[in-house]
Amino acid sequence: MITVTFINAEGKSQEVQGVEGQGLLELAQSAGQPLEGTCEGQMACSTCHVIIDKDWFGKLPQAVEDEEDMLDLATGARRTSRLSCQITLTPALDGLVVHVPAESRNMQGL
Repeated sequence: MITVTFINAEGKSQEVQGVEGQGLLELAQSAGQPLEGTCEGQMACSTCHVIIDKDWFGKLPQAVEDEEDMLDLATGARRTSRLSCQITLTPALDGLVVHVPAESRNMQGL
């Protein structure tokens, strides 16, 4: 099991367990986090934008150009922003800390 901690804009944390090979977006959605993922991982939107804790950002594979382009459109993007659909859980990410931006809304869940 791989532990990921999601922290919302109010500072409330939720620790969840994922498995190797699982996508971060899928894990977040199954945990009830408000990440929409409209394009279903095709990098055609930024509705799964998250902010990776600065201590973990360097441990992720580098974002590809298409992801960087989509992050340019994300509301509230920061230097450690990533698209959660592009992050796959590995044992090296056990303990990952992810901040869910205040701007995140899952309109599909309404």
